[in-house]
Amino acid sequence: MSVRSASARYEGLGKDGKGHVSTQSGVLSDNAYGFNTRFENEPGTNPEELIAAAHASCFTMALSFALAEAGHSDGTLETTAKVTLDKDGAGFKVSKSALELVASVPGIEQADFDRIADDAKANCPISKLLNAEITLEKTLKTA
Repeated sequence: MSVRSASARYEGLGKDGKGHVSTQSGVLSDNAYGFNTRFENEPGTNPEELIAAAHASCFTMALSFALAEAGHSDGTLETTAKVTLDKDGAGFKVSKSALELVASVPGIEQADFDRIADDAKANCPISKLLNAEITLEKTLKTA
């Protein structure tokens, strides 16, 4: 299969440290991250935001392919993932990824849409990776 990579560098330690993250594709290249971008909403990224992006895009792609396999050829899928970072003893853990989907798929029945979306939620590779509660709120727009 495929192997993708990313790298991180952290200069300094703890709250005073500054990190930089890059991806193999170059989409991220020395992007800033650190305590201030994770907990104080400073400009830059953070691991939870990157997980949210990965989960939203993975789920949406899985759903797109599942809908095509079910015979649907047109539609729009818009997903937001909200990843929660909670205190866990002396550290932290990602406890939840809440997916919010708004979809327009002409000709699909609500029950079929729900079944296909729930299966995509359970089986996209990032859902399988996460050791967290995963929820899905679905909205199917009708014409």
